[in-house]
Amino acid sequence: MSPTRALRETDRTRHRRLREQGSLDRDQLDAVLAAGFVCHLGVTLDGAVMVVPTIYGSDGETLYFHGSAASRSLVASPQASVCVTVTHVDGLVLARSVFEHGVNYRSAMIYGVPRPVTDPEHKLAGLRCITEQAAPGQWDYARRPSRKELAATSLLALSLDEASVKLRSGPPDDGDSPDADLGLWAGVLPLRTVWGTPEPDPALAPGTAVPAHIGRPSAAT
Repeated sequence: MSPTRALRETDRTRHRRLREQGSLDRDQLDAVLAAGFVCHLGVTLDGAVMVVPTIYGSDGETLYFHGSAASRSLVASPQASVCVTVTHVDGLVLARSVFEHGVNYRSAMIYGVPRPVTDPEHKLAGLRCITEQAAPGQWDYARRPSRKELAATSLLALSLDEASVKLRSGPPDDGDSPDADLGLWAGVLPLRTVWGTPEPDPALAPGTAVPAHIGRPSAAT
């Protein structure tokens, strides 16, 4: 791993448990973020912890996420440190004993103080990043946000400078344990996520075709 592509280790990102599943490879962080578009934003609000699901986009240096300008979590988060988590479940690890059961997964946690994006051009670029992360090609197909819509949207930018990555793959860990003699089945139950067939809005005019970037087959993630 090239030092220039390594994540820096901090007190918050240091792997203390299951260290063998942790990674400091920046390319793996990019891969985890590229594989999804839903994150969970953790923020302390009025002395209580709140975790909010939202969508995101990453340009390789910055994580963008947004919501309504009236959202309490988004209004509060620029003033405090947050933790954004992205997780992908790849399968259930079914062992011979319940204790050894587990999950194959890929996850990333990004820490920092997000900054609000207020410059109109920067805001449009961030919203484009989010839109293209979820549905590549949709930004150029759909109508762009109006001034009123931009004003009603909070966009936050969070540096990827402080992040932690963990991954697990492979079979159960008890294949060479005494439990291997129990004669029980053990292995992995894979989980795949695929896009289904597009379902048209009933209000569509007759003959409105599904755009190519939506209708094309998608691989499992």
